[in-house]
Amino acid sequence: MIHPVDKRLDRKRSSRLARALIVLTLAALPVLGQSSEREADRSPGSERDGPHLQDLARASSLDTRRSGFEFMSRATQALQRHDDQNPAMLWVRDGERLWREPIAPSGKSCLTCHGASPTALRGVAARYPAWDEALGRPVSLNHRISLCRQRYQQTAPASLETDEQLSLEALIALQSRGVAIEPVRDPRLAAALEQGRTLFFSRIGQLALACHHCHDQNAGARLGGSPIRAEAPEPISEVMVALELFLRDRAAGMPHEGPGVRP
Repeated sequence: MIHPVDKRLDRKRSSRLARALIVLTLAALPVLGQSSEREADRSPGSERDGPHLQDLARASSLDTRRSGFEFMSRATQALQRHDDQNPAMLWVRDGERLWREPIAPSGKSCLTCHGASPTALRGVAARYPAWDEALGRPVSLNHRISLCRQRYQQTAPASLETDEQLSLEALIALQSRGVAIEPVRDPRLAAALEQGRTLFFSRIGQLALACHHCHDQNAGARLGGSPIRAEAPEPISEVMVALELFLRDRAAGMPHEGPGVRP
């Protein structure tokens, strides 16, 4: 169990840890193929268990998609299953504080526009990335939070890897736990969706692997510790958002699991 004293962890690596733990819009990232030999624990959990886990257990056998949750060890599954053990909930707690906290110079907080409870944003994380009219391109949930803070709270542009950004993202993602991820229907997203599809099947890195080689052809297997050695795109780059958009469409109908845990 994680205690409050551990909350600050090592700040030199906390943002990267959070980014790995807070699997947001696409926390139900599907892989295709047979289920892992490590079957998920089907026994009922605590009162805080997310309904999405039960939904996963009852998923139709006709749907070959599987959440990454089903390929994790039982110990890692337990971290996601129970909010009092999920490390991402530390960032959620900070997000709850930030939701209420006015920001200078505007004096506005998130609740100024969205109300006292973040539950008003239930379902939002399940439909991102989404189109931003002002930018004329799709944006991720994290980027949307940053844009809202800049446009309505007059904050300066900041890195999407800050604790504040990740905390608000985790909080908003939690509100969509168990909500079905929405398919991409906005015609303005068609070009980015196709770009993401192309990227998913394109070989990259020193091992010349594409996303689908692991997530489709070898679902549940291991890479043997070999690093792919590919340059990662920036979080708000068009390349990254296009790929995330494709993954959203690929996971359509699956329950959102954010904030999730992945090994």
